[in-house]
Amino acid sequence: MELSERYYRWICRVAMEHEADEYSQLLRYLFTKDYRYTHPRDANRESDGIDLRYRFGYLHGIALPEVTCELDDKPCSLLEMMVALAIRCEENIMRSFDIGDRTHIWFTNMLDSLGIAQNDHKFNREEVDQAVENFFNRNYAPNGKGGLFCLKHPYEDLRKVEIWDQAMWWIDERLNI
Repeated sequence: MELSERYYRWICRVAMEHEADEYSQLLRYLFTKDYRYTHPRDANRESDGIDLRYRFGYLHGIALPEVTCELDDKPCSLLEMMVALAIRCEENIMRSFDIGDRTHIWFTNMLDSLGIAQNDHKFNREEVDQAVENFFNRNYAPNGKGGLFCLKHPYEDLRKVEIWDQAMWWIDERLNI
């Protein structure tokens, strides 16, 4: 199997664990869609997505030059950015050895907030494409609905806030902080 396909399958398992096969069309779409951002600090999310390629290489014993040549030859995909963000939320903020890894929960919440949690039976490319374009252009509700994180009581208009702050405020709300 080609390295890029191995990487893709790995990232899908990280994102959705055993449910990944049921969402193959959506995940493939997100993997082929280049991540774009308008808020300058969201460049950090792009960097995290690119770093995911090297994490995969490290975890699977793949030499750095091979990862660079075979995986790091295109822009960061939306799937990579979202999975990297979910991992960062889990490992840097929410890690609980008692509960276990919840990366897939953070990822699927983003799909829900975007309004694109569509399995293969419900997948509508036009609908997903419109939702993704709305996200890229920050054409979503001030509370984040239609973006990656929807808050009940946002501190300010989430369309003007970097994604990382949106994620932290969403976690704060979930924890009742």
